[in-house]
Order: sequence, then C-alpha cells, then structure tokens
Amino acid sequence: MVSTGLVAIDATILATAVPTIVGDLGGFAQFPWLFSVYLLAQAVSVPLYAKLSDTVGRKPIILVGIALFLLGSILCGLAWSMPALIAFRAVQGLGAGAVQPMAVTIAGDIYTVAERAKVQGYLASVWAVSSVVGPTLGGVFSQFLSWRLIFFVNIPLCILAAALLMRTFHESIEPRRHRVDYLGSILLTGALTLLILAVLEGGQSWAWNSPQSIGAFAIGSLLLAGFIWAETKAAEPVLPLWVISRRLLLSTSLIGLGVGAILIGLTSFVPTYLQGALSVSPLVAGLTLAALTIGWPISATLSGRIYLRFGFRTTVLLGMILVLSGSILLAAFGGQPTIVIVGLSCFVIGLGLGLVATPSLVAAQSSVPWNERGVVTGTNLFSRSIGSAVGVAIFGAVANAIFAAYGTGMPSPAAVEAASTSVFIAIVIAALGVLAAALWMPDVRATTLPVAARSAPRPAED
Repeated sequence: MVSTGLVAIDATILATAVPTIVGDLGGFAQFPWLFSVYLLAQAVSVPLYAKLSDTVGRKPIILVGIALFLLGSILCGLAWSMPALIAFRAVQGLGAGAVQPMAVTIAGDIYTVAERAKVQGYLASVWAVSSVVGPTLGGVFSQFLSWRLIFFVNIPLCILAAALLMRTFHESIEPRRHRVDYLGSILLTGALTLLILAVLEGGQSWAWNSPQSIGAFAIGSLLLAGFIWAETKAAEPVLPLWVISRRLLLSTSLIGLGVGAILIGLTSFVPTYLQGALSVSPLVAGLTLAALTIGWPISATLSGRIYLRFGFRTTVLLGMILVLSGSILLAAFGGQPTIVIVGLSCFVIGLGLGLVATPSLVAAQSSVPWNERGVVTGTNLFSRSIGSAVGVAIFGAVANAIFAAYGTGMPSPAAVEAASTSVFIAIVIAALGVLAAALWMPDVRATTLPVAARSAPRPAED
C-alpha cells in the first residue's frame, strides 16, 4: 500500500500544480508531455519488469522500481526548464513501471480470488487517500511554497516503502537462467515513442501531412510490426503473444486500455478546466477531482461480492453503465462549468471504474497459475499505461488544436472551456469502446476458474 502510494500521490499531486509549473518554467503547449513521457516510460518498461518478476521474483524488481522513482523525483525537483522536467519525468516513469504492477502482482500471489477484491480495495483506498492528500499538498505547495516540493515529498515515502518491503516481504524463488528480450524491448520502446510523438506534436509542432508526421507514423508502425515479429522468435519474449491469444486476457487488456485513457483524460484536464474556466484555486480544483478517486475504492471494495455472485462480466458491464453516465454528464455541461457538476460526474465515473478495473484484473489474474501471473498482471497494467499514454497524447492534440484556433499565448477561459469540452466528448467515445470490449468479454465466474489459479500459492511453495 505504501508502494502504491508513491504512484498514487505523484499522479494526483502533479495535475493541480501544472498551471503554476507552466507559469514558472513556461511551455504551456508542452505540458501534456509531463504526463505522456511518464506514462510512456512506465508502459514500455512494464512488460520487461513483469517478465523478470516471473524469473527472479517480485521483491528485487519492486525495489529497483522504488530506487528509480526516488532518483527521478529528486531530479524533477531540481529541474531548471520544461524540457529538463519532462526528461526527469521519464526516469520517474521507469520506476513506476515496476512499482505499481509488482504491488498488484504480489497481492495476487498471496491472496485467493475471493480475498483479492477486498485487497484490491485496500490498494484502491490508497488512491482515495492520495486524492485528498495529493491535491491538498499540490495546492498548498504551488500556492504558498514551491511546486518543487511536490516531488521532494516522495523522498521519505520511497525510503519507507523500501524499508517495509525489505523487512516484511519474503519470497523463495528457485534461481534459473533467463534471457532478456532486448530486441523486443527496444522495438517496443521505439515504436511507442514515435507513435505518441506523432500524435502529440501533429498539428502543433508540424502539420499532420508534413514529412515529420508521416515519417513518425510510418516508422513507428514498422517498428511495432517488427516487435510483433521479434516476439514470435524470442526465447523469452517480453510480451508473450499467448497473452493476447486468449479471449479473456485480450478483452480485459482492451478494457484496461480504455480505463487508462479515461483516467488520464480526467486527471490531466479537469484541474486545468476548473482553474482556467472558473478561476478556482489549485486546491479547490484538486479536491473536486478527488471525487473520482474517492468513488473508485468504494466500489472496488464492494465488487468482490458482486462478481462472486453474478460473475466478472456482469460486474464490469454495471460499472461501464456508471462510467458512461458520468462521462455524458460531464460532456453535456462542459460549456456551463460548475464545480458541483464536475465533482458529481467524477464521483459517478470513479464508482464505475472501481467496478470495471478491479474485477477485470482479478479475472485475468485468476485464470493463470503463479508462474504466469506476473506477465498477465503486467500485460493488463501495460495496456492501462498504453491507454493513458496514447490517451493523453490524443487529448492533448485535441486541446492544442483548439488553443491554437483561439490564438497564441496563455489560453483564455473560453479557449480552456472549449478545449476541455472536446476532451470530455472524446472520453465519452473512449467509454463506448470499453463498453464494447466488456460485451465481448467471456462470461466467466470465480467458481469456474482453475483451482490452482483460484488459490494463493506462495513463491516459497512453488
């Protein structure tokens, strides 16, 4: 839970401080990169960490992640320009790529399928606490002290998380030789970097039909095709293709993709929307967004009772009804911004996401034994990270196009309102995509899953 708090507080504390950071360092058009480069680094590293965790164990991987996150946080706090801050956010992302998936995987290792919803609720409650603590600290630091403190606050948390894991988490893994899929990792990193660069900078730094844009899309697509080919030849592929050959795992990964896009769209643009359109303080904007991550753990904790009785698919569909309802409400009133409507919409979406993200992840985890659980969990969270990275790129491209239409310089309240409304409409479209994936998800129940997957074998027992 402490390790999860590193990622959770960082996600919630930064969004409220973006206007202050931009005011100090400049580069308003570049601010989506603060999120996308972090998410990109997180996404491309998750499969590698997940694969290694199935061979060397969870503990060394999560400790490496905490160390990288600590280094990135210190560097971010010392950043002297927007490009430097963006580069150091990538280091943070490399750490988060190990921390979040390993925390979830460890929970999957040591608890049964009946217990996992409650445990996932505990982990989700960290986001609820962070949704209050993060925006509060972010608002206080950016308004009254210095935005740099939002990164330095990670230092004691990293030290505490590492100390607790070293002291209390023990696993016994039989050492064996393994071959790292360097080619696959390089191809995947290059492909995603170019594709996200093309989406985020298209129409901003260069025209959509320019050689730079066409070249980035073309080369990125070729590298992605090369990655798929490389995975068929690798002895130990970083992202085994069998993961996406099973309907349950593919459908839950597609659900994770959409969840990531919806989540980053809200956390990235709701605070900016409220501060730009209503001129509220960073503290108020952050606390309004907190309704999203308060609703999530409430429903995530209760989801176990629902999926044990009605099945995983029914639970996910119920959650998507809530997500779609909240998203439509937010988009419908985008042109008439009020704190009450935004807060209510975020709370309803959060309730829905708790019924979508947790049951779909538990279903995927519970369908495989221990030695495949790291890869399966990593793939699900990889999909969520990719959804966030691509989502923030697309949403940023939409917003930047509207900002450009309103003129240069800091955007006016009307421009912020128009851009944010367009992003909220895009979130509705993303929610419809997740609903389609949920309808395609197999109707599995906890009682029909393999006994070995439903139980909780410890690494020491394998």
